[in-house]
Amino acid sequence: MKIDTEHLHFWMQAIRQSPEPMRTMDAFWSGQLNSKEWLIDALELAVHPQIDCVMPKPFSIDIHGGWVGVLSSMLFQSRIPVATIRSIDIDPTCESIATMMNKKEEIQGRFRAITSDMCTVKSDADIIVNTSCEHITQDQFDLWKSGVPHNTLLVLQSNNYNIPEHVRIANSLEEFKQQCDINVLWAGELELPLYKRWMIIGKV
Repeated sequence: MKIDTEHLHFWMQAIRQSPEPMRTMDAFWSGQLNSKEWLIDALELAVHPQIDCVMPKPFSIDIHGGWVGVLSSMLFQSRIPVATIRSIDIDPTCESIATMMNKKEEIQGRFRAITSDMCTVKSDADIIVNTSCEHITQDQFDLWKSGVPHNTLLVLQSNNYNIPEHVRIANSLEEFKQQCDINVLWAGELELPLYKRWMIIGKV
């Protein structure tokens, strides 16, 4: 995928205006960017009619654990037809950074960043993305999943990277499937330098 210069400008502005620029730049590690690009490539296939996931276009998307909004910006620049994106993160410092990261779409009324606990947010978006499954316990995940509509396409990511803030890693793709317990339409794994990332796409 291509990143255009207008969006790149807002990325740089978001880093410059961040209260902790170096922490914001963590979102641009190669593993983070590769994982997001992989997600977008898989999602492009999943919304194709041949995968039996036909939905009205363009799509509304909710990203739970949206962090500083890089995935949102990459989705807006992808071939996926996006109507709106709502980026949800429990960290209050993320909201202003994500808004600047997606300033073009925020001005257009197509992007909104909110500070909230993903487990308490209800969504009726066409696509719900959660790339932070390793950051919540099984009970929290089950509570979160209970609020997902049955007709919504789910995109879920986790990994086997054992660090303190990862409270529910999965040691294999099969274990991640068992943790999530959804109807899987697509599943895969991505080998990264420090860990493996798992991803499944499906419905509740």
